[in-house]
Amino acid sequence: MQRRLAQMLHHRSAGLEKGDPVALPLTTSTSYHLPEVQGAPYIYARNGTPTWAAVEAQLSLLEDAEVVTFPSGMGAISAALFATLRAGERVILPSDGYYVTRVLSEGFLAPMGVDVVQIKTLDYATADFTGAAVVYLETPSNPGLDVVDIAAVCARAHAAGAMVIVDNTTMTPLMQRPLDLGADLVVAADTKAPAGHSDALFGHVAGRDAARMTRVRDWRRLSGSVPGSMEAWLVHRGLETLEVRLERMCATAGVIAARLAEHPAVLRLRYPGLPDDPSFALSKQQMQGFGFLIGMTLKDATVAEDFLARCPYLVRSTSFGGTHSAGERRARWGDAVPEGFIRLSVGVEPVEALWGAMAAALD
Repeated sequence: MQRRLAQMLHHRSAGLEKGDPVALPLTTSTSYHLPEVQGAPYIYARNGTPTWAAVEAQLSLLEDAEVVTFPSGMGAISAALFATLRAGERVILPSDGYYVTRVLSEGFLAPMGVDVVQIKTLDYATADFTGAAVVYLETPSNPGLDVVDIAAVCARAHAAGAMVIVDNTTMTPLMQRPLDLGADLVVAADTKAPAGHSDALFGHVAGRDAARMTRVRDWRRLSGSVPGSMEAWLVHRGLETLEVRLERMCATAGVIAARLAEHPAVLRLRYPGLPDDPSFALSKQQMQGFGFLIGMTLKDATVAEDFLARCPYLVRSTSFGGTHSAGERRARWGDAVPEGFIRLSVGVEPVEALWGAMAAALD
């Protein structure tokens, strides 16, 4: 991965001519000069742009796979599902994963004749995948942070004739590599840690089967679910600092999680990096880091909201992975979690300043 990170930072270097800008230029043109179509690298912006090509090259290096980018994580998830499912087929989804994936499936896939089956993330370990066309999983689950063995699920799903899609948003390809563990497609919201600054919606699908990725690419072109050039440029820039941001975020999350686990106001604490967490052993086996997300449960909704209101270094937002630490009471979105459950996303603040503010707010 170290070599891939270096290649990502210099993926344009070999093609630079004397006087060329080192930073990626932002190309906003939707039309291209076409005295003839054959051999033209770009035709129309719905098909592709130089800025997309640059960020897809970066992500391809990290994923070690072909990548197609989208205007959001849900754009990527939609493409992966609609490009692989047909009426009469069955998809298995996590009932405790990202809720919008469930809303999409119930509201659009099911009425089109797809059999949508929902199970808990931990039940993937023993579920019968017979009859499924697609097994879709998210690990660690969002927001509960339950972890399932990707390689084992892929082996059982493939034996049952199903393909596997893994949502890897919470970990990024730097900390978890589902394709290497047997997944057929990876989807991710690059809005989160890859972009990193809470200013760009973006997503991608990665896969190593050319025919399947052609189908995904065709979905983007024909549906018009295309990313903007400005967003692609921002993600390209964000990816260049992803490793150093993750190093700080994950190190801080480990310190904060250990201290929260000892605090009397915290009734329950989930962080894959804690030795007594139910997911610790498996996380250590299949992940190259424990992430920056923490799940903690306070007494009730009032206590949770008061804590968030009192802590000056926690942004109260509904996303994660940014430079600013963030906290959100997830029950307000209908997730099956206690009313006092808070999803914490640890940012890049100095660890002692962040902990001091959190401890004061808890006390």
